[in-house]
Amino acid sequence: MSDTRPGHAPMDQFTVVDDCLQVGGIPLTRLAARVGQTPFYAYDRQVMTRRVESLHAALPEGISVHYAVKANPMPAVVTHMAGLVDGLDVASGRELRVALDAGMPAAEISFAGPGKSILELEMAMAAGITLNLESETELERVAAIAEKTGETAHVAVRVNPDFELKTSGMKMSGGPKAFGVDAERVPALLARIGELGLHFRGFHIFSGSQNLRAEALIEAQGQTFDLALRLAESAPGPVEMLNIGGGFGIPYFPGDRPLDLGPIAEHLESRLPEVRDRLPEAEVILELGRYLVGEAGVYVAEVIDRKESRGQTFLITNGGLHHHLAASGNFGQVIRKNYPVVVGNRVQGTEREVVNVVGPLCTPLDVLAQQMELARAEIGDLIVVFQSGAYGYTASPTRFLSHPEPVEVLV
Repeated sequence: MSDTRPGHAPMDQFTVVDDCLQVGGIPLTRLAARVGQTPFYAYDRQVMTRRVESLHAALPEGISVHYAVKANPMPAVVTHMAGLVDGLDVASGRELRVALDAGMPAAEISFAGPGKSILELEMAMAAGITLNLESETELERVAAIAEKTGETAHVAVRVNPDFELKTSGMKMSGGPKAFGVDAERVPALLARIGELGLHFRGFHIFSGSQNLRAEALIEAQGQTFDLALRLAESAPGPVEMLNIGGGFGIPYFPGDRPLDLGPIAEHLESRLPEVRDRLPEAEVILELGRYLVGEAGVYVAEVIDRKESRGQTFLITNGGLHHHLAASGNFGQVIRKNYPVVVGNRVQGTEREVVNVVGPLCTPLDVLAQQMELARAEIGDLIVVFQSGAYGYTASPTRFLSHPEPVEVLV
């Protein structure tokens, strides 16, 4: 059974008053009435602000922080984050439009991802943002567009390094990957960038995500710096930016411990002098998504039925995997684990029980909590899934079985 009562790390971002969760200082029941429907996602802007401020305070001077829009592309969230961070990173043409609308200067926006369409490349070049090249083919397409339109192509090379981020929730490097250019192929690509006369900006080296081990992140960052310095020797111009990725994780499950930033900051401080000496024009960038917004969001669904089946209690809600695929365990979990869940209007409750929380879909995969101890819930009560600020709504199959889509609010 999972302990999600007050004091468990995922709940530390929020307050509970009279046994009712508060989001953005608003009691959940009142917030639900304001939204006017369930299910919904609610994102607390103050939680995001505190996270960015604490990160800046911990990091050494000279490290820029970029927000990876893919973590949560809600326009209101992106606009709020744009006022807190140093840049935005996008992964589609639609995200690019959101980033530009948020007011972030084009020079501080980059575009990564394999398989960019011709239209997306044209949009990015017209906007004047940095394109992270993912292949030799993409480089030639960019050069052709530049020749046709007369636009300046601002390019960086996304590198697939020959190492991985150990104990990472999702490994993005270290072997054959669809992401980036293999490190051993990069020197030839750099030479071609020089031949084509494109504006070379630097490197994007991303090795993994959702990591809670400082020592693993330190090792990967050290290897990233070494690789970047080695590749810079073949660069067709000065390195203006060095995006070392992110990988910072947040605690989801019992036993997870929040990431300790102290050792990471100390390591970055120790490496920066060499980087600044050898790459004097380079802006060193940490690109983070989940770490900045993941803990700021909750997903809220309503109990519409409760039933008993062969000795187990089921709470059936109007939300589920079609809105929150990750919480159902179907977004990368090998062995399903429960996200932190509470009955939002009875957080502690005077009576507790072990239940299964499921959605309305016709599949046994539609599970939000399995054999979990919660306050006793009745029809009409509100189920809250924490750690839902990143890779929630937009990472889910919302059209599955044609149920209504959830609402999103920033409070």
